Amino acid sequence: MAVKPLEDRVLVKPVEKESVTSSGLYLPESSKEKPIHGTVVAVGPGKRLENGNLATMSVQKGDIVVYASYAGTEVEVNGESHLVMRESELLGVMQ
Repeated sequence: MAVKPLEDRVLVKPVEKESVTSSGLYLPESSKEKPIHGTVVAVGPGKRLENGNLATMSVQKGDIVVYASYAGTEVEVNGESHLVMRESELLGVMQ
């Protein structure tokens, strides 16, 4: 199954947090925080402006983006967790 975002939405695959500390201790699932960055997997065509044109998206497939902890809607694509969110919910692009 593939997901094609609509309008100004993007599909992001969150980066998984490490389950082992640098000293070798395993972290329980309850101590992990929600990821706040991930890789853009798909980008919508852009938001339709009042004049009928499409606004240009500022992110592209493959960009690593930062977002708020509870941004977006979680969806499962091919058995993996992804987030669908509006471009305005993104806080920045990592370089």
